[in-house]
Amino acid sequence: MNQANVKVSFYLKRSEADANGNCPVMAKLNIGKYSEAAFSVKMKVPQSRWASGRASGKSMAAKEINNRLDEIRAMALGIYAEQSAVRDGVTAEEVKSILLGMASEQETLLSYFRQFISNFEKRVGVNRTEGSLRAYRNAYNHIESFLKWQYKLSDISFTALDRSFIDKYDLYLRTERNLAPGTIINLTVQLKTIVGEAIADGIITTYPFTGYEPAHPKTVQKYLTAEELQRIMTTPLHRQTLYHTRDMFLFSCYTGISYRDMRLLTKDNLSLAEDGTWWIRSARQKTKVEFEIPLLDLPLQILKKYRDTASGDRLLPMYCNSTLNLYLKEIARICNINRPLVFHAARHTYATEITLSRGVPLETVSKMLGHSRIETTQIYAKVTDDKINTDTKVLNRKISERFSVII
Repeated sequence: MNQANVKVSFYLKRSEADANGNCPVMAKLNIGKYSEAAFSVKMKVPQSRWASGRASGKSMAAKEINNRLDEIRAMALGIYAEQSAVRDGVTAEEVKSILLGMASEQETLLSYFRQFISNFEKRVGVNRTEGSLRAYRNAYNHIESFLKWQYKLSDISFTALDRSFIDKYDLYLRTERNLAPGTIINLTVQLKTIVGEAIADGIITTYPFTGYEPAHPKTVQKYLTAEELQRIMTTPLHRQTLYHTRDMFLFSCYTGISYRDMRLLTKDNLSLAEDGTWWIRSARQKTKVEFEIPLLDLPLQILKKYRDTASGDRLLPMYCNSTLNLYLKEIARICNINRPLVFHAARHTYATEITLSRGVPLETVSKMLGHSRIETTQIYAKVTDDKINTDTKVLNRKISERFSVII
């Protein structure tokens, strides 16, 4: 194989941008069509100072970075030339291993996971949340316990991750830890993220989850039907705390605002448009994605009812989430709703019953919920049978008006 079949290119790992927009620089080595390896060059470059695989600008920093990239390219080509002179079939992984001065097999799962968590910590409050960080730490602890239980090891090479490892981990979580299917899915998704990062870094090339399908929990309807919602709105309750809980829940049902975002709403989030419509404008605490919601009559009435009752300039006086969920279970019993009722069901109800089933387009619902991806909205907005029936009738009428046929 000649030198023309060897290509060294550089790119930014934008998924690990820090608070200042600096991204790790990665090298990708291709030999022929099928041999590929990637690795970090241990430098960071601002996204705004990167173009066509090189640092842009005429600064000394840019020149130093580009000189280092040229050195790495020359070293890789030199290593390939030396190796291919004595044998055929030199792979990109082999060149990478020699270039880095270590065998890629030495990279271990938990040490890499710890570095991932360390990088994640720096992004909390920027584009990651404390809750997500806790979830990754929890996933790390489960894998650490599994390695000790299954293999009597404190860590394991990435090359040992295969389908058998994944199946044993799944079985361990189900039997030894007795975890629910939904929890197991979350833990395996977090491990998939780590594996995906390792593949992107060129540490491994084989995806160990191929063919793996975890058991899914039984689907539970999370939204309230129109009839159930009406019952909550009209059934007499015997304590003021229950009425208070009901009102906070209904506010979420008719705005789609989550508990976490609701309790942080202030008067600054409320604005009046020229046409007389009141709007709430804010950003999701979870994702920092902005959302804008025109207020219907019911949430306006609730705001008026609880005006100036919350501390500071908060719009609503909120109980803690666990208290709300406790009271909601009592309200469900009183209203003869025979399934678990939690505060987050309000957000599902808004997406399904209040908006989508009333003909609001999915894209609009996604915007109001503050989702960055419409696929996330589809999880919330389940199309009801009534909506399908209504849409089908409308479609049938439109077709009949436009087309005619004699049969």
